Amino acid sequence: MDYKKTNAPLNTVTRDMMDLCKDTGNVYETVSIIAKRANQIAGEMKHELDKKLQEFASLNDNLEEISENREQIEISRYYEKLPKPTLIATQEYIEGKIHYRNPAKERLSLDD
Repeated sequence: MDYKKTNAPLNTVTRDMMDLCKDTGNVYETVSIIAKRANQIAGEMKHELDKKLQEFASLNDNLEEISENREQIEISRYYEKLPKPTLIATQEYIEGKIHYRNPAKERLSLDD
């Protein structure tokens, strides 16, 4: 996924939690949904970064032999400039791109 194309802000934004939790009716459930998605995004970003930096790793690395590589620095800077996973997840939640379900609520509705 190209995280540069997301509508997420680069800086922290104050949000009205009551407005955010309209779908679930519970602030804690909303925060939990966003946090789980943020963890998924962070894992994907870390995997992507590790994959790209793996190209620069050599098998015989010593502490003395490590030198700065311009391409490696550019890749790292690119990932540093991306919006944080929490901001991306919050934006996805606001845009309705996160699909979630609560098995406990589903069980309660079946019992009724």
